[in-house]
Amino acid sequence: MSGRATLPAALDMRGRRVLVTGAANGIGRATAIALAQLGAPLLLADRASLAATRAEVGRLQVPCDTAEGDLTDDTFLASLFTRDRLHAAAHCAAILEGQSWREDPQWRERFHRIMDVNVRLPLAIGAACIDHMAQHGGGALVLIGSVAGRTGGTSVNTPPDYAASKGAVHALVKWLSRNGIKRGVMVNGVAPGPVETAMTRGFDARASLPLGRLGKPEELGWPIAFLCTPAAAYLSGAVVDVNGGTFVG
Repeated sequence: MSGRATLPAALDMRGRRVLVTGAANGIGRATAIALAQLGAPLLLADRASLAATRAEVGRLQVPCDTAEGDLTDDTFLASLFTRDRLHAAAHCAAILEGQSWREDPQWRERFHRIMDVNVRLPLAIGAACIDHMAQHGGGALVLIGSVAGRTGGTSVNTPPDYAASKGAVHALVKWLSRNGIKRGVMVNGVAPGPVETAMTRGFDARASLPLGRLGKPEELGWPIAFLCTPAAAYLSGAVVDVNGGTFVG
């Protein structure tokens, strides 16, 4: 046989529009590209420039809209749900502070900033997704947690505020699942281990990780994309561990 293989219907995302936040770089960008390869029309959101991601998605010949702005701005966030119907959303935007919290003179402000971006925002976007998708027959939402939310971190240098925020994301997956399931919205999470992104620059993985390396963004993008597809239609409230064996629960 020759020619391009046809996607199974359960993985075919043509005509199923997906919001991807944090799509300018890292896991968000890899998720957008994976979804585009499945045929999904995309709405990409980030406060950084989305030009490079949009260009790469464009080469896959799928429709792509972009929205550049601060997701913690309630007006900007609400604007994402005034456009065409969203069938799924992958919320990949988050922050991590590299400086030791004990040495940070602005630690209180930093703590509140991390909780605002990493906890309040997933709750706000999750509630908005459920309301929007329920009005249109259902959908899927994926939040990104972390192995740090499972274990407290892969080293003693993992910031406690970041670990706490990602543990809260795992709890929100369960809470949002209970609130979305009867309205036809399936909510799940993915908990990455350390991944090759700007967040982990300088992290030496050889001694501390079972595979002796960090994950690649696309190794997270594909599991996240899967949870947006009809193939995951009976899965809700799960946090999928994608960490190269760093956490086995």
